[in-house]
Amino acid sequence: MSVPVYEVFAIRVGTNAQRPARENFLYDACCGDPNASMPLDYYFWVIRNEQRVIVVDTCFQPATADRRNRQMYRLPEESLCQLDIDPAQVENLILTHLHWDHAGNLGLFPKATVHLQEAELRFCTGPKMAHRTVNKTYEVEDVMSALPPLFEGRLRLHTGAVEVIPGVTLHPVGGHTPGSQVVRVNTERGWIVLASDAAHLWANIRQRSPFPILDDLAQTLEAFIEIDRLADSEDHVIPGHDPLIAERFPHWNDDPHIICLHANPL
Repeated sequence: MSVPVYEVFAIRVGTNAQRPARENFLYDACCGDPNASMPLDYYFWVIRNEQRVIVVDTCFQPATADRRNRQMYRLPEESLCQLDIDPAQVENLILTHLHWDHAGNLGLFPKATVHLQEAELRFCTGPKMAHRTVNKTYEVEDVMSALPPLFEGRLRLHTGAVEVIPGVTLHPVGGHTPGSQVVRVNTERGWIVLASDAAHLWANIRQRSPFPILDDLAQTLEAFIEIDRLADSEDHVIPGHDPLIAERFPHWNDDPHIICLHANPL
């Protein structure tokens, strides 16, 4: 039986244009001048074919962008509308983890079954959140927004790899957070991996130089190995925050913020 094939879109929501390279690597910036500009972009992702739509992560809200000094290009729901997707009708939503820039709009998806690793919910509702250095990458309102789906029976807490639907699988990798997971998707060009924050930038994973926000350094490095194993090639690894994504892949209908990851790199 053949595996279904999907389109996959990266939807760019905002940017941190003022970030220096040194802030994107745990140790030495490995891309020349550590003080050079090295922006981060903020994405979420859509997986779809004629039968199904899955949304991966939900990005953030304007108030959060203002508070955290990020530029926002477009509301997530506006980009979904461009793709003729009504978030209120989405049936499956994957959260790679619960950081502020990935879990800020759960209320847009009132019918969705939400897929999350159990370790992530345990961590961000546990005693380590008493440390400001740990909890500053979360928004308490976003974490709390995961509780209504839990009480409604819509939150699926996974404890390992799982197939969401044929051709779309989740794989826990940890490292960035205890419950970080990546998404493997079958496309017309092969199996791609949405690495999310398990690999912020291509430079992080290709040079084995981790992003500095992490829970476990060794596990972060092991995650790089697992991501490469799951993807058909390094061009099938999609990092979570790299502005080069918008340069390397074609855009949907010339939209500057919707990028076709199922198409071959330019």
